[in-house]
Amino acid sequence: MSDVQHEPDQDLAGAAAVEMLREIMGSVHTCMLVTQHDGFPFHARPMGSQGVDADGTIWFLSAADSQKNADIERDPRVTLVVQDNSHYRYAQVSGRAKIHRDRALIEKHWTPLANAWFEGKDDPRVTLLALRPESGEYWTTKNGKIVTAVRMLLAAAGAEVDEGGVHGQLRI
Repeated sequence: MSDVQHEPDQDLAGAAAVEMLREIMGSVHTCMLVTQHDGFPFHARPMGSQGVDADGTIWFLSAADSQKNADIERDPRVTLVVQDNSHYRYAQVSGRAKIHRDRALIEKHWTPLANAWFEGKDDPRVTLLALRPESGEYWTTKNGKIVTAVRMLLAAAGAEVDEGGVHGQLRI
C-alpha cells in the first residue's frame, strides 16, 4: 500500500501571491467565474481572462445585459476557479468585482477573439469586469507534469513516494 508523504503548506502573501496567480492564470485560456454568493444555487460560467495586473486585478470582457453583470451589481463578491491541467496547477480566489464602462479601459483589454460575442469594441454592450482578489488557495507541483505523473504511477504500484505537490493560501 502506498504511503504518500504530503508536503507542508506554503502560504503566499502580497507580491508573491500575485506572482503565483499570474503564473497560473498565464497558462490558461478559460476559468470559471462564480457569482450569486448570497444564496444557493451559485452561478458559474466560463470566462476568458484579459490579463492580470501587477496588483492582482484580473480583467474580463462581459456583456452589459448578461446575468453575471446583474449578479455583480447586486452582490460584487465573486470566486474564480482556475485549472491548468497542462502543468498541474490550480487556483481558487475570492474577491470583489467591479463593472467598468470606460472606453479607454475596454480598448486596453480588447482582443479580436471578443468579436465572437460583440459587434466590435465599440459595441455599447461591452463592459469590463475587474476582479480584485482578496484571498484564495493554490495547488501546484514542484517538479512539473512528467515527474508528477511518474510519482503517481509509482504510488499506484504501491511505492512510497513524496507527493511533490505544494498547496497554500493566497493573501493578495
